Amino acid sequence: MVRKGFFSSYTGVIISINVVAFVIFSLALILLKHINPLEIYSYVAIQPAMILAGKNLWTIITHLFMHANFTHLLVNMISLMFIGSFVEKLIGKKRFLWVYFGGGIAAALLFIIVAGITGTDLNTFAVGASGAIFALGGLLAVLTPKLPVLVFFILPLPMWAAMAFLLGVMWVISITAGVPIGNIAHLGGLILGVAYGFYLKNKYPHKTKMIARYFS
Repeated sequence: MVRKGFFSSYTGVIISINVVAFVIFSLALILLKHINPLEIYSYVAIQPAMILAGKNLWTIITHLFMHANFTHLLVNMISLMFIGSFVEKLIGKKRFLWVYFGGGIAAALLFIIVAGITGTDLNTFAVGASGAIFALGGLLAVLTPKLPVLVFFILPLPMWAAMAFLLGVMWVISITAGVPIGNIAHLGGLILGVAYGFYLKNKYPHKTKMIARYFS
């Protein structure tokens, strides 16, 4: 019964695809040792220089299902399990998909645009579902701003503050510790989620007010 419930949700299906994709890609890196790993990455990860040259455009989607390592996968999938399942029940399956993939694409496009303008990260590979997850979080920051959440399972914050805190902390860590974090991509996803949240508030003012009150 638990398994059926998990796979009946789009969140569960997306998590499953991510796990399977990670396993297949990891096996490919092992079995194709004679091929440069970067060449393999170029077919699934976003590389701004390639996109701006009109090549490997499909990576704007495929990067959402790839992760750099097991820790990266685990953190994103745990986040998606909690946030995604809640958003899917809150706004419905169809809108959930729009926000998830729209956020992932927005994250990719902002990363590519900024790289093209600044000339930095043009040859950097970017993978992961975090841009899409930030879109879901941005949506909740608008629809359920006072929803209490535990950031890092420790720090209690309302949803709107949690999203701002997470984005800020990751930016600080990447700058001070030199950790490669896709902050621009996260920002792109967050903007998409926030924008869609305000769209829903304007289109369904009574319903969204009831939702905000219920989860405050």
